[in-house]
Amino acid sequence: MLNRRIVLDHRPSGLPTPDIFRVEEVAVPELTEGQVLLRNRIFAIDPAVRGMLDDVKSYMPPVAIGGLIPTMVLGEVVRSRHPDFREGDYGRAFAGWETYSVLSPSQVGFENVHVSPDLPMTAYMGACGWSGITAYVGLKRYGEMRDGDEVLVSAAAGAVGSVAGQIARLSGCRVVGTVGAADKARIVTETLGFDAAIDYRAEPDLGMALDRAFPDGIDLYFDNVGGATLDAALPRMKAFGRIPVCGMIANYNQQTEPFPIRNLWQMVVNRITMRGFLAYEAADMVHEAEAALAGWIRSGELIALENVATGLESAPDAFIRLMSGQTTGKTLVRLDQDVSIFPN
Repeated sequence: MLNRRIVLDHRPSGLPTPDIFRVEEVAVPELTEGQVLLRNRIFAIDPAVRGMLDDVKSYMPPVAIGGLIPTMVLGEVVRSRHPDFREGDYGRAFAGWETYSVLSPSQVGFENVHVSPDLPMTAYMGACGWSGITAYVGLKRYGEMRDGDEVLVSAAAGAVGSVAGQIARLSGCRVVGTVGAADKARIVTETLGFDAAIDYRAEPDLGMALDRAFPDGIDLYFDNVGGATLDAALPRMKAFGRIPVCGMIANYNQQTEPFPIRNLWQMVVNRITMRGFLAYEAADMVHEAEAALAGWIRSGELIALENVATGLESAPDAFIRLMSGQTTGKTLVRLDQDVSIFPN
């Protein structure tokens, strides 16, 4: 059995380009005790992977030259030597851009996923998957979200931000999102129900735009981007405000020259709590998050934004479009045409 996979040919400089990737074929290895073999159905394309393509220290090791491009996968079990997985089950874990994945219990996100017939399969890699779980635990545990909070969400039309803003709205908060285009602002307000949106590219002064949106200050800033947005938000936080830091997209394509944050003194002035987090470290909240997210999607209270490409070879282009800011919602790749998706 042959496995087609996409590996790193050479390291990118700035925005990734198609030539840094190449396709190879390798034999699928035999399973050892405790392992599971998946025929992959869906990849979750995430911006955090950009940081792993550089040879720099991060919370995950860098991808070696010739190494598999990492990603969260959802696939059908075709062989199992694990007591909790049977053929025909669905497994999910952090693996890579490949047609088959061998999963081991030590891998991040390793779990047997019950795929319900009343939800599209893609939901389990987006709003009901780790993007939704990240939004849920980031707000509730690390952001200590409270009813009535004034909440700012950056990258609000993205995979995590689009869910985070809706969770905050459903939890009794007033929510404003920052986005990078007028059409994304309309999606955030008209489709997702945010109270307001700020197109930062159209604002000559982001700080003044935040002042208009939050005349009394910000209680909770769910940060996906860092950079200029974080710097502008810091002086506008209320006393004892909270900033759960999910990501720093503004720096991913230029990790060696990060944006200088000038307003860190406001951490002391307003006694702000700023906390970076990784959702999989809140393992005790995963089932709670999955149940809540699935319930909101079924009821129509939460809209799952998705953009879906088809085929293994489409993964590099999907990733480049994501890193170029061209996408809305969760960027996904389905390996087969028959995988059910939300309508765009």
